[in-house]
Amino acid sequence: MLQTIHITHAQKLLTWYDRHHRELPWRVSPAAAKAGKRADPYHVWLSEVMLQQTTVQAVKPYFAKFLTLWPKVTDLAAAPVEDVMAAWAGLGYYARARNLKKCAEAVAAEHRGVFPDTEEGLRALPGIGDYTSAAVSAIAFNRQSAVMDGNVERVISRLYAIDAPLPGSKPAMKARVAELTPTERPGDFAQAMMDLGATICTPKRPACALCPFRDDCLALAEHDPERFPVKAAKKEKPVRFGAVFVAVTPEGEVLLRRRVDSGLLGGMTEVPTTAWTSRIDGGTTTDHAPFPAAWEASGSVTHVFTHFELRLSIFRAKTARVASADGWWEPVTNLEAQALPTVMKKAITQAIPLAFEKSSN
Repeated sequence: MLQTIHITHAQKLLTWYDRHHRELPWRVSPAAAKAGKRADPYHVWLSEVMLQQTTVQAVKPYFAKFLTLWPKVTDLAAAPVEDVMAAWAGLGYYARARNLKKCAEAVAAEHRGVFPDTEEGLRALPGIGDYTSAAVSAIAFNRQSAVMDGNVERVISRLYAIDAPLPGSKPAMKARVAELTPTERPGDFAQAMMDLGATICTPKRPACALCPFRDDCLALAEHDPERFPVKAAKKEKPVRFGAVFVAVTPEGEVLLRRRVDSGLLGGMTEVPTTAWTSRIDGGTTTDHAPFPAAWEASGSVTHVFTHFELRLSIFRAKTARVASADGWWEPVTNLEAQALPTVMKKAITQAIPLAFEKSSN
């Protein structure tokens, strides 16, 4: 009886998906799949890594850029890491870019450019965890893997009114997803659950009347779907302080340097900044400037990371080019091509308001 209910749920969802699926550049539509087209594992993996903690609209241009630069996983494996970081700049969570490169290298060197087709084989690759291995296994290889992201958590917690708070309820949710995932079309089922959460079963004001699960949803029966998923009380984010120093030559060059590979924003490009971390403040005055100059206060910027909020005092100086042991001078017109994370772009823009307009022209 229970198995019959699960099959019915899967059938309802797949029927809805066949009609209402999103058209996405990395996706094979149900009609195309029926006609024999298969998903490209490289495209699926690349999109899934990019989509973590990021929206579909934000990812689309990055996905297109990466495929233009590196059409195959072997191309990405052979690319200089600096180029990969520069192409990723602005997408955030930069450890993903470093792991992306390491994973591509492993696929090229250890698997002759062919992705493993099982969850276990995928999970053995650098930077691939439970979620990505399940998603690629299901979507690229049609394996019966239980795929659970934030959208799926929301759908499954409402469907079964799972009132234990996250993250403790994740194992129970995944068990439910595993029960529901069908042997036929498991990849489409996984994508359907994601689409349902993204377009119908939304965090606020879900469109329950349009949902294929509306007759089965326990949260809707309780008239309170927005209560789910239940989340543990959020801890207040700590605030850290630091300073950034934007040095500009008369020729329009800016002093840049590369961060160490490990840690926050590892391997990315920055303007000189003080030694702040998620746990400690950095200096906030010109006493910490990279060299003596007529540094002038240029306001401040705030940037919110996952675990803390950073407030940076901005200082600018017009200066002749000076030697720098750990950096280089880059024309303002070429800043867009550098691997600058969003927080550094904010800081530079605060000191040089038209920096990136000049850079993109």
